[in-house]
Amino acid sequence: MTPTATQTPDTAPPYLSVNNIEVIYDHVILVLKGVSLQVPQGKIVALLGANGAGKSTTLKTISTLLRGERGDVTKGEVQFKGERVDQLTPNELVKRGLSQVMEGRHCFGHLTIEENLLTGAYTRSLSRGELKDALDKVYHYFPRLKTRRSSQAGYTSGGEQQMCAIGRALMAKPSMILLDEPSMGIAPQIVEEIFGIVKDLNHKENVSFLLAEQNTNVALRYADFGYILENGRVVMEGQAQELASNEDVKEFYLGVSSAGRKSFRDMKFYRRRKRWLA
Repeated sequence: MTPTATQTPDTAPPYLSVNNIEVIYDHVILVLKGVSLQVPQGKIVALLGANGAGKSTTLKTISTLLRGERGDVTKGEVQFKGERVDQLTPNELVKRGLSQVMEGRHCFGHLTIEENLLTGAYTRSLSRGELKDALDKVYHYFPRLKTRRSSQAGYTSGGEQQMCAIGRALMAKPSMILLDEPSMGIAPQIVEEIFGIVKDLNHKENVSFLLAEQNTNVALRYADFGYILENGRVVMEGQAQELASNEDVKEFYLGVSSAGRKSFRDMKFYRRRKRWLA
């Protein structure tokens, strides 16, 4: 499969649209080079690629958190719900229904799990009853958090902190969540649990997701559509099932080809000869 300009994850108008974005750090380093992608409403879209490919930068560009890291969008635009939003503040974006869960979770370690969750509702004017309902909904999807609600977040496991970070984003009642490396540093069985909850939130709450992930195998099993980034460019895109069965993707990202699993030495050679960059 080769990149195409016309292929889209759905025929419906995009809920989130990133159009030809170019990003430069420190006025010198070109990180994103004309990245375009779309997320339809109610879908899970995976942004895949190796470390340093530009996945986190893409998410921070969408959520306008890039400015705090000396990054500038020098070309392109981001639209959410049909309106341009790349000039808004992160706070304004959260109020419009778009939240980001950062790589590394970033929970407030000195606060309890429940106190962390409550910080996610700061953009909403909720009564005490409404706040309790919002907490109950988070605890419904993350029962582990309910049992740990009084524990300091800094003393909980990596998986529990990731759940807390997603739950905190849910407290803002988003219609879309940008999820950055949810599997990082987490045991495989907990990764499956978290992705299962993401799928439930997508189906039952109609929350759209754009998730950046290095774990291609897991991401493509739960996503509807995927984009692969390489050196700041989208080099491949397609339906998740099509990408998962694509020989190039299997060989490069999963270490598996029609000839069987390849050795690390073979993979290093393949990295130098990727057909889609030829």
